[in-house]
This record gives sequence, C-alpha cells and structure tokens, in this order.
Amino acid sequence: MKEVLQEKGMSQSKLSRLADVSISTVQDLYHNRQRDPGLGTLERIANALQVEIGDLYEVLPDDATNN
Repeated sequence: MKEVLQEKGMSQSKLSRLADVSISTVQDLYHNRQRDPGLGTLERIANALQVEIGDLYEVLPDDATNN
C-alpha cells in the first residue's frame, strides 16, 4: 500500500477520509502492522485509490529460508 500511496501522491489521512477507514487502520496497513484487515476494508481502500485489491499487497512466503 505504501508504494501505491506514494505513486498517487496521497496522504494517509486523505486515504482514510476517502475510504471511510480509520486513520489508525490506514497507518497499520501502511506500516505492515495489520495482517488481516478484512475484505470490506481492503475494498474501500482499493476503490479510494482506484486500484485492484491485489495492488495493495505484496505476498511474501511466511519463511523465505525454508525450501
């Protein structure tokens, strides 16, 4: 999400207002502190940013060192 916000030139507070999501939730997602924000929250954020939900996250394996 951080990269999308930077590309769009949008602040966390503006995203919070546009998506009708609390600023603390936006901050947690921005700093990767929240693992499961819920589909509804992700949909509102993606709509506000005019992107797909998948554009908000980079999926990483839980343990990249285990092969």
